[in-house]
Amino acid sequence: MANFEKLYNDVIKKSLVEKFGYKNPHEIPKLTKIVLNMGVGAAVTDKKKLNNAAEELGLIAGQKPVMTSARKSIATFKLREGMPIGCKVTLRSEKMYEFLERLVNIALPRIRDFHGITGKNFDGKGNFAFGIKEQIVFPEINYEKVEDVRGLDIVICTTAKTDEEAKYLLTSFNLPLKK
Repeated sequence: MANFEKLYNDVIKKSLVEKFGYKNPHEIPKLTKIVLNMGVGAAVTDKKKLNNAAEELGLIAGQKPVMTSARKSIATFKLREGMPIGCKVTLRSEKMYEFLERLVNIALPRIRDFHGITGKNFDGKGNFAFGIKEQIVFPEINYEKVEDVRGLDIVICTTAKTDEEAKYLLTSFNLPLKK
C-alpha cells in the first residue's frame, strides 16, 4: 500500500467527516484517477518526437501511454484527421497514489520559482487540472537524453461533489494550492 493511500485511509477520511459531517461512508470524497496528457505538436512532421514523448511519459507514469490522434483536419498546421499528435496515461488505485506522492514530494519542489498551483483550476465537479511546463522535473527523466522540453497536463479526478470538498481533499495530501 502506498504511503498516500495509507494517509488517506487513516487520517484524511476522518478529517473530511469531521469537517463536512458525512453520514454515509460512501459520501466521503476520494481520488478516482489521475490522467497525464502530453500533446506533441511537432509530431506532425517528425514521428520520432512522439515516440520520445511517449517513452518519457511512460517513465513518469510507470505504465505504457496510449497514443491520441487528431479529431479533425486543420490545413494551416498540416494536420489530418486521425494523425497521432499526443499521448496520455490514466492512473488508478495504487499507481495513482504513488504518482501523487512523487508529484507532491519530489517533482513540484523541483520547479524553478514555484510558489504553488493556482487553486482556480477546479471544474465545478470536484476535478482539478493543471499543467507543468517541463517534464524534466521528474527524477525518472534523464536530463542528458531529453531532446525537447515538453509540457505535461495533469488532471486529478475525485468523487467530491463541490470544489470546496475537492480542495480540502487535495490540500490534505499537501498539494500546494494557492488561495
